[in-house]
Amino acid sequence: MSHPANTPVRTGQSKLMFTLFTVVAAATAALAAGSSLLLTLPVWAMFVGWVAFFSRGLTLRDGLVNFGCVLMGIAFGMGAAPSIGALAPSLGLFALPLVVFVVAMIVVSLRGLKVMNNIVAYFLGLIAYFASHLEPSLESFTELGAAGAIGSFAGWLSHAVQQHLPRRA
Repeated sequence: MSHPANTPVRTGQSKLMFTLFTVVAAATAALAAGSSLLLTLPVWAMFVGWVAFFSRGLTLRDGLVNFGCVLMGIAFGMGAAPSIGALAPSLGLFALPLVVFVVAMIVVSLRGLKVMNNIVAYFLGLIAYFASHLEPSLESFTELGAAGAIGSFAGWLSHAVQQHLPRRA
């Protein structure tokens, strides 16, 4: 899946090929959404994995790294949520900003790692956890992780199929 600025005029693709690339992305997204639904996984969380795949690099390796960062973000969120609850009785409204500061310091510092350094994907994991309103548990982690895995795989599949299409038609 290419960036929105890649219109037929800018890419040199024919309108037919531009449409075919779009159909591949849409069909893959629909298949992933249907699969998530059948597995009773949150479809919106599947799209977190989809976005993470396209957030940096388009290889299978990059996709796995991006997905790993999403999983770590989910784990950070699962650690942050009870921390806010534990600190709230003594810090009141300051508990949330304090925990956000600590988690953000950790996540943003991870940009210095050689491999697992996709800050966007870490924050996508954090967003997924907090948006889910799930209690921190292995079941919650598995649910969000499985949905994200479907999305990441679907993003990779969409891109891989598009790479096998002829550039001109």
